[in-house]
Amino acid sequence: MELPDMPWTEKYRPRNLDDVIGQKLIVERLKAFVKNGNFPSMIFAGTAGIGKTTCAIAFARDLYGEEFMSAFKEMNASDSRGIDVIRGEVKEFARTISVSKAPVKIIFLDEADSLTTDAQHALRRTMEKFSGETRFIMSANYASKIIEPIQSRCVVFRFKPLGREEMEKYVKMIAKKEKLEIDEKAMDALIYVGDGDLRKLTNILQSAALQDGKVTETGIYEIASRARPKEIATMLKYAVEGNFDKARVELDNLTLRQGLSGEDILLQCYKEVQGMGIPERAKLAIMVSIGESNFRIVEGANERIQLEAMLAGISLRFLEHKA
Repeated sequence: MELPDMPWTEKYRPRNLDDVIGQKLIVERLKAFVKNGNFPSMIFAGTAGIGKTTCAIAFARDLYGEEFMSAFKEMNASDSRGIDVIRGEVKEFARTISVSKAPVKIIFLDEADSLTTDAQHALRRTMEKFSGETRFIMSANYASKIIEPIQSRCVVFRFKPLGREEMEKYVKMIAKKEKLEIDEKAMDALIYVGDGDLRKLTNILQSAALQDGKVTETGIYEIASRARPKEIATMLKYAVEGNFDKARVELDNLTLRQGLSGEDILLQCYKEVQGMGIPERAKLAIMVSIGESNFRIVEGANERIQLEAMLAGISLRFLEHKA
């Protein structure tokens, strides 16, 4: 029986491959592995919240059934990044004989790209030595951070951010089960702030639904600490027109009233500039300014100064071009 206060990310996590949302080609290949009962070690690569862990667990459940717990071990590599955990806990589980009817066991290493290079080399040797008894599934945000000898021993599946249709279907499913009211604007806001990340979308939806089960556009943007796309576009449009004072007023609204961080604003600027109805030359100037400001903020520069400098630089380019 599910607990009433269970987080929706767990409550609505697919338990089997048939329930997985999106990643159609990858799911089909995993189902083929289940059917054949034979499969290689795998790397699941992609951004956060797009189904890597869900697919790994669902695959193991479909493969092992009731014996899932005895044949599947999940570890988070970011918690134990060193060589000791590979030589200890991982190696110990890999070498043990399976007590289930399953021919091989699975070790799932979440965030495997966090392992140190030494730990990865130790893992490679473990994979070689116990290849007959154990298979590895590794999830990583960046497959390039996993050493080549491990990559060559695995099938690499690259997960893509979920599309609008898939996310909308998922939201409607939850809305129906939780009896939520979600209008079209709220749905658009959810998909915008979710940005292909189903876990983020689910957490925001659960938080927004706490007030009388009615999900609103305003509530979603407030919870997600994101500005409306129109607000970002308006600020950039004023800057492109050379109206720095109005652009700064919009910036004040984003930082002082809405409390957005500099990096959040720059990320939204990066997304919105590509769809703005402005000349291509202006888009290029904005992209350059965004990149420069982001670099300086990451390096520790004052956020407010950098954001205003970005708007000033865009306005200045426009005024020079006009002159």
